Amino acid sequence: MSSANDPPPPGVPSPCRNLCHIDDDSGLCTGCLRTLDEIAVWSLLDDEMRREVLAAIATRRGEDEGAK
Repeated sequence: MSSANDPPPPGVPSPCRNLCHIDDDSGLCTGCLRTLDEIAVWSLLDDEMRREVLAAIATRRGEDEGAK
């Protein structure tokens, strides 16, 4: 049972893969391709901002919508 003080469940799940290691050259996590700043603020972001981070990750992976 949840209380009024519990945070709401996230609508957009974290891209974390539990393979956490920051690449010295790129500054990105090798597991999820987020920056340290993106990782640090993830729990504070609303769903719209989380989707923006996910879009940036897709771009980093070369998965732009136009590339499909």
